[in-house]
Amino acid sequence: MIRAMNTEHTQPPLIVGISGATGAALGVETLRACRDLNVPAHLIITDAGVRALNLETDLSIEDVKALATETYPNKDIGATVASGSFKARGMIVAPCSIKTLSGIAGSFSHNLMIRAADVCLKEHRPVVLMVRETPLHKGHLKLMGHAIDLGCHIMPPMPAFYTKPKTIEDMVRHTVGRALDLFDIEHDRIDRWHGQG
Repeated sequence: MIRAMNTEHTQPPLIVGISGATGAALGVETLRACRDLNVPAHLIITDAGVRALNLETDLSIEDVKALATETYPNKDIGATVASGSFKARGMIVAPCSIKTLSGIAGSFSHNLMIRAADVCLKEHRPVVLMVRETPLHKGHLKLMGHAIDLGCHIMPPMPAFYTKPKTIEDMVRHTVGRALDLFDIEHDRIDRWHGQG
C-alpha cells in the first residue's frame, strides 16, 4: 500500500542544545526567537545546563521546555534527532561548554547532544557552537580548530558595541540574531550595520 504524502509545508526544526557553560540566557533567547519566528525548536539540555539555568536565571526547567516544540532527555540516544533520516535545519549549542566542544570535535557521541551535532555534521547541516570560556589555552583552540575542520561554525558570544546596547538582554538578543543568520533564518531581531555617513 502506498501512503499519500502530506503536502502541507512545515519548516524543519532547529535543534537547540544548552550545555553547562555559563550563558544559559543564550539558549533561552534562541528558543524565544524560534517561537516568535515560528521555527520549530527541538531542545536538548544537559544536567549541567539545568544547573546553570537555575544559577543564572529566574526560569525553571519547565519554563524553558515550554518554549520548545520538542524536548529530549540528553541520555536518550535513540531520540529522533539522533538519526540522519530526521530532517533538521541544523543545530546550535548555546552556550557550548568545553566538555561538549571536546565531545563534538572528537565525535565521541556518548550523549544525545553530541550525537545530534555529529549527525548534523555528517548530513552537512550547519552546527553553530557558542563556545563559552575565557581565557583560552592552546588545547581549547585546537579543539575549536578541529571542530571547524569537521564543519562547525565557532561563534563565541562576543557582544557587538556599535549597537550601543543598554542591557545584557540587548547584547544577548543581538548575539542570538547573528547566530540565526548562520541558518538563513529571516528575522528583525538586530540592528544591522548600514555604514557610516
